[in-house]
Amino acid sequence: MKRGHTGKIKKIGRGPNAFGAFVPAPLPPVPPLVFDRLFKQSEAASQALGRLDGISQVLPDTGLFLYLYVRKEALLSSQIEGTQSSFSELLLFEEESLPKDRELDAMDVSNYIDALQHGVKRVREEFPISVRLLREIHQRLLRSGRGTDQEPGEIRRSQNWIGGSRPGNAAYVPPPIEDLDKCLSDFEKFIHTDPTPLPILIKVGLLHVQFESIHPFLDGNGRLGRLLITLYLCERKVLAEPILFLSLYLKNNRDRYYDLLQRVRSEGVWEEWLEFFLEGLRLTADQAVDTARRTLKLFTEDRGKIGDLARAAPTTIMVHDLLKERIVTSVPRASERLGISQPTTRAAIANLEALGIAKEISGKKRGKIFSYSAFLKILSEGTEPLPPMR
Repeated sequence: MKRGHTGKIKKIGRGPNAFGAFVPAPLPPVPPLVFDRLFKQSEAASQALGRLDGISQVLPDTGLFLYLYVRKEALLSSQIEGTQSSFSELLLFEEESLPKDRELDAMDVSNYIDALQHGVKRVREEFPISVRLLREIHQRLLRSGRGTDQEPGEIRRSQNWIGGSRPGNAAYVPPPIEDLDKCLSDFEKFIHTDPTPLPILIKVGLLHVQFESIHPFLDGNGRLGRLLITLYLCERKVLAEPILFLSLYLKNNRDRYYDLLQRVRSEGVWEEWLEFFLEGLRLTADQAVDTARRTLKLFTEDRGKIGDLARAAPTTIMVHDLLKERIVTSVPRASERLGISQPTTRAAIANLEALGIAKEISGKKRGKIFSYSAFLKILSEGTEPLPPMR
């Protein structure tokens, strides 16, 4: 259904510098959503999320899988905004082994990880999703690196825009300053009260678009809006762990994603957006289940290979367990973390190299870096940096 503009265009300024800013109408949509085509997709997405939540409960080390999956999401979400870091670079950054000229991109990703972990912790403390919580998360998202001059944790006090060199030639101009308080108040009210109760997956799809339309911060709105999806699903107990992230789907469909956000504003195509969003939830949940299963299979097979090493097996197993958590590491780092000597650690890594489990990736004679190559390959799927927007 096309509803026309789902808000109003507010004219700002006069003459050649004049522009129109979009002020979204409060949720839920008016006229109401047409659910004819959404019920089937909503049910399929719910079932996929149920499978994902179920497998997260039986993983032998949920914390380990989550630790690494969160890093993949942080990387993907940052890539949508133009970050050029890779998965291996992020891991090298955390090992303090990344060249200085590559650190800024990796720092953006690292900040996202911290912001997500803070948000999940607060939700588990039963602190409600609110503008206050979003400000807390935003402060962590931009606490270092490129974002420090973009007023971390503060609702913007100046006009922003998307695309173009100024509001007059921008692709999209969010609400002006004087309308922000009302927009955010209505947004927060819809999170916690809904006069016509909507299915949780439908509601979070609406919330994501509304947040992107309000664009309440100078920078980081896209990453925060995607993070909001996972936090809301955790708050509403759809997921026990923050293990569903849409960024790979949105990255692979970036043009359509941005097109639908704009068409919701200009044409009111809420149902078309929700079909796209629900399909993303289903695909993403199924992919996460597949990743978990493949990872468990890899760990089991590699443990079996190590078991044939006789007396060398116990120490090699210790290093293998460390590589599950720290996919890239050096002999000194592994030795320090495990509390065993460097010669013993080096011998264990040599065993893992001989078995095809570990691989040297630095190409150096000194300061060698080793990776759990097959595991890194699984987690790196889809994380190649995007080309610039057309």
